[in-house]
Amino acid sequence: MDSNRRDFLKKASLLSSVAITLPSINNDVFAAAPNFNMSGYAAPKIEKVRVAVIGLGMRGPGAVDRLSYIEGAEIVALCDKHADRVAKAQKILTNKGLKEAKSYSGEDGWQQMLKEMELDLVYICTPWPYHAPMSIAAMKAGAHAACEVPIGLTVKECWDVVKTSEETKKHCMMLENCCYDFFEMLTLNMVRQGLFGELVHAEGAYIHDLLDLNFNKNGYDNMWRLRENIKMNGNLYPTHGIGPIAQCLNINRGDRMTHLVAMQSNDFMMADRAKELAAQDSFFQEFVGKKYRGNMDTTLIKTEKGKTMMVQHDVTSPRPYSRIHLLSGTKGFAQKYPKEGIAFGHSFIKEEELKGLYEKYTPELIKYIGEKAKAVGGHGGMDFMMDWRLIDCLRNGLPLDQDVYDGASWSVIVPLSCDSVAKNSKTVTIPDFTKGAWKTNKPHDLTLNGGGNTGIRQKVSKDQKNQLKVE
Repeated sequence: MDSNRRDFLKKASLLSSVAITLPSINNDVFAAAPNFNMSGYAAPKIEKVRVAVIGLGMRGPGAVDRLSYIEGAEIVALCDKHADRVAKAQKILTNKGLKEAKSYSGEDGWQQMLKEMELDLVYICTPWPYHAPMSIAAMKAGAHAACEVPIGLTVKECWDVVKTSEETKKHCMMLENCCYDFFEMLTLNMVRQGLFGELVHAEGAYIHDLLDLNFNKNGYDNMWRLRENIKMNGNLYPTHGIGPIAQCLNINRGDRMTHLVAMQSNDFMMADRAKELAAQDSFFQEFVGKKYRGNMDTTLIKTEKGKTMMVQHDVTSPRPYSRIHLLSGTKGFAQKYPKEGIAFGHSFIKEEELKGLYEKYTPELIKYIGEKAKAVGGHGGMDFMMDWRLIDCLRNGLPLDQDVYDGASWSVIVPLSCDSVAKNSKTVTIPDFTKGAWKTNKPHDLTLNGGGNTGIRQKVSKDQKNQLKVE
C-alpha cells in the first residue's frame, strides 16, 4: 500500500475513533434491538436554520451558493482542510452582501467547529471515507446532518449512522439530488396515482465517463476518488440510480430490499491509462500495477414483495451519460434515458401526450419551485430543490423526504456489491435497517402541506447589476 493511501486511511480511522463512541456490536444483535423510528419523524421546528458546510472542494462551493439563496438558512460556519478553499467560499457569501461565516481549516478543523459552534444543520461534502464519521459526530453534537452520497462505505458504518440518528433523534439525510429531478418526480407521482399499475421491475444506473477526471491531478484532492476505484471492486456509486426507483417501489415504506447479486466486468481501461500517464509523468507511477475495479458493475436486487431492481455502475467506458430510470408495471412503462418516454402499451405516447402528463402529474414541489430552482441552478435545478425542501422541512417541523434508513439501505449496496463480486456473484443479504418498521412506514408526502413558506433571496451578480428576481 502506498504511503499517501496509508496516511489517508489512518486519518479516516482516527476520525472514526473520535466521532464514533458507540460500542462495537454484532449487527445481528443490533438489528433485533428496539429503536426509535425516524421514518416520518417530525423534529421540532427551527425558524432560522444555522448551517455549517464541511468540504469545499468539488461539491461544497455549489452547496454554499445554493444555500445562500434560501432565506430560512444562515451559513454560520465554513470548513475545509485547505484554508484557501474556505477563503474562496467566504466570497460567495460576501459577494451577495451576506456576512462572513466563521472559518475553520486543517485536518481537525471540523471537530473544533462542532465543539465551538451551536449548529442546526451540518452539510457534508467531503470525500467518501469521512461521510459516516462526520455525520455521526454532527448528530452527537446536536445538529441534523445532511451528507453527500454515499452515507457510509461499510455495513457497520451504515448501522452506526442509523443508530446515532435514532438515539439522538436527529435527522441524517443523504443528499440524493436525483430524487428531485423533474422526470423522476413526475413518474413517482404517476406511480402514486396508479398509472403504471403494480410496479414489477425498475432499473437505475450511474453511467458517466469520469476516466479523465479520475486521473486529473487537479481534480479530486490527493486523487482520493481514483484511490477508491483501487480499494473497492463493486458498485461504488449506486445511489443516483437506486434512489429514485427505490422511492417509486416504496422501499422501506411498504416493501424492502432483501438480497442482491453483483457481477462485474474486468478493468479494460484504468490500468492502461495509469501506464500511459506514468510514461509521461512520474506523478502517476504509484498508480501503475494496481488492480482497478471493472468497467461495468451490474447489481440485481429482489424485494420482499417479489419485485426486482437492476442498478449499474460504469465510470470509465466512453458512453453517453445515463441513469436509466426505468419503471415497468402491470399497466405502463417509463424510461428517462436516452430519451424521456412513457408507454401504456407497445408504443411510447406522443410528445403532446407526455406534455399533458407533465401538466397533470408534476408534484406540487416542482410546480411551486421548479422554475425558481432552474434560475438558481445546480444540475438543472434539482440540487436547489433538494436544498430548499430540506430547509423548508426543518423550518416547519416536517418529516424529511429521505430519512436515515434510505441513506443506509441505498449506500449499503456499495460494500454488499463488493462482497458479491468477490465471491463470484454470490447472493448477499441486505440488512433491514428499519427493523421491521417498513411494514407500516408511510411513503413520504409529495405535497407542500404544512410548509412551502420558505423564501428565496434575489439572485444577483457581483456588481448588483442585471438582477434576476427569484420570488
